[in-house]
Amino acid sequence: MFGWLTQTAALAALNLRSLPRRPGTAAVAMSGIAALTGVFAGVLSMATGFEKTMSGSGQENVALVLRSGATAELNSRFSGEQADIVRYAPGIARDVDGDPEVSAELFWVVNALSKSSGAEANVALRGIQPPGYGLRNNYRLAEGRPFTPGRFELIAGRGARNQFAGLEPGRTIRFGKTEWLVTGVFEDGGSVFESELWCDVNVLQSAYQLGNGYQAVRARLDGADGRARLEEALAGEQRLSVDVWSEREFYAEQAEDTATLIRLIGIPISVLMAIGAVFAALNAMHASIVARARELATLRALGFGSFPTALAALLESVTLAFLGGVLGCAVAWLALNGFQASTLGASFSQVVFNFAVTPDLLAQGITAALVVGLVGGAFPAARAATARVTVALREL
Repeated sequence: MFGWLTQTAALAALNLRSLPRRPGTAAVAMSGIAALTGVFAGVLSMATGFEKTMSGSGQENVALVLRSGATAELNSRFSGEQADIVRYAPGIARDVDGDPEVSAELFWVVNALSKSSGAEANVALRGIQPPGYGLRNNYRLAEGRPFTPGRFELIAGRGARNQFAGLEPGRTIRFGKTEWLVTGVFEDGGSVFESELWCDVNVLQSAYQLGNGYQAVRARLDGADGRARLEEALAGEQRLSVDVWSEREFYAEQAEDTATLIRLIGIPISVLMAIGAVFAALNAMHASIVARARELATLRALGFGSFPTALAALLESVTLAFLGGVLGCAVAWLALNGFQASTLGASFSQVVFNFAVTPDLLAQGITAALVVGLVGGAFPAARAATARVTVALREL
């Protein structure tokens, strides 16, 4: 047992020390695998970043009440009377003055110009009521001042301000026939709300002639059983047909479809690149074995066995794959981690998010690289072990 282990260690060390004399073959194998892991980590970091933004947007103790069957705020609808029924229902918390912590809101989609491409993009314009600020625990006004109720003024989320033109405080931007003054920029802990523009809900109703209507009612729940009490009360209300979501549940549901779509597009690309990387590794290792045929034959003639020879060649391939994987992951992390982008969400508006190259993704990328190294090195390793010593010495 110790004989073949010693032989394998000696041959592996010899192979690795000879790599500087074979920079071309090493570079071919490593570059193909680095490209694979870079694309793999990049694609999955997009889906991970999107999910992180969406799942970080919801709170378990805040309910989102939508019309029954509605899967997004856009296709929900309430009259003012119905919103008031929800507002004073059991299960909703009240502030220090005894007023319900409720914001009846409108979710509208407007067009803005992307800073990067200059193309029009859908941006969410949300009308809120004063309690709406407090229902977002991480809300903070980062620049300027809040909008003034009753005026055509708005504040922009930091993500929206970074991605779309004309949203700096003090600027005026036109949506349709209405001009809006941007008064400030807000943050909300990197949540989906940072992709939105906020204004007074009554002004939004007036701007788009929406009457006394809303699309969602957001409410802080009163205690652990608040949601159950609210659902029970609204289920018995004949004037309403609604679904009660927790915010966290709602945004997790919205994130799932888009993240799955990103993966469905990205994973086949990664698989194709993996096939290419396997062939690159195979060709590079095969060229290395052929170039070192005399050396390997000499070692075999000196008594090194077939199995240690094959295992050492396979270890060389895996080592190159590991180095290529580390290189690709490092490039992906340096270039993409925290990179801000936007994509169309479930509500047909752009969601601004940051790519997230997490440790889990890096581990998956390096694992994929090692698999490619094993597969790509298997055939050349077998060739090194089975080549006839006398033939190899005679050919070279």
